[in-house]
Amino acid sequence: METPGLVVHGESAPFSTALRSLVNNPLYSDVRFVVGQERQEVFAHRCLLACRCNFFQRLLGPEPGPAVPSPVVLSTVPADAFLAVLEFLYTNRVKLCRHSVSPLGRGLWGGRGWAEGPEKFPSTPATAPLQVLEVLTAAVEYGLEELRQLCLEFVVKVLDVELVCEALQVAVTFGLGPLQERCIAFIEAHSQEAFRTRGFLELSAPALLPLLRSDKLCVDEAELVLAARSWARVGAAVLQRPVAEVAAPVVRELRLALLAPAELSALEEQNRREPLIPVRTRGTGSDPLSGVGKGAGGAAQGLRGEGHCGTPQ
Repeated sequence: METPGLVVHGESAPFSTALRSLVNNPLYSDVRFVVGQERQEVFAHRCLLACRCNFFQRLLGPEPGPAVPSPVVLSTVPADAFLAVLEFLYTNRVKLCRHSVSPLGRGLWGGRGWAEGPEKFPSTPATAPLQVLEVLTAAVEYGLEELRQLCLEFVVKVLDVELVCEALQVAVTFGLGPLQERCIAFIEAHSQEAFRTRGFLELSAPALLPLLRSDKLCVDEAELVLAARSWARVGAAVLQRPVAEVAAPVVRELRLALLAPAELSALEEQNRREPLIPVRTRGTGSDPLSGVGKGAGGAAQGLRGEGHCGTPQ
């Protein structure tokens, strides 16, 4: 009777360390990338990328090339995020961090152009982005499901006021429904703090709209109008368009009926100096600011999320 075989396992740590040493190592490399806005040169190994990722298999093709071929240009992914992806492909592990070490912005008003494409949004100085979101974006774009899930779990664990709007933008851009719901719930409970972040000002209109439609925001309606104006000013400055034009998709979600009479008067005065809300409602000829908030109930209902604010997340 034949003795059954036995599968034996060597130590995994030395194996992983050896493969890790090949990440961005020109030794035996047969593919070269030029990555990110900083155009960093990155070396890799075609066979490993192709067997681990269908995206690279299609990108690099089935035929082996010369030892160091012409570089493959990947300009939309930051170098540190790309190196993190390579580390995962080589070793099946990666260290995720909240913050990146390179100052490359990819928000709506920065170099990425979430909503309308990069040609619509000129590059502007930005604070350091959040590396885990860059890695998550690359994992989605490259079809790396396991890495995508690991990044999502990490984002949920470290979600805070500074991260949440950036995470919401990624969730909306790539259709990550559960992450979008988690981010909206967090912002509902921490509205005032979240609306003061740079991430809020860089949201695209499709990402901002679900927030404005929420009934559970922990913020007075007058404060929400101010936040919407600040958001529109950033877009107007970058896109060189009028504030009212940039704000048009979102102002219809503002609940002006919740404003107290004094708040409404102040809004009318500011609207004359810097138009935000259309003077006439399209197709009706009525003034949306006329008579709104004059009733006794306006001030009492100013806070959308009464009874919800402060709910632990």
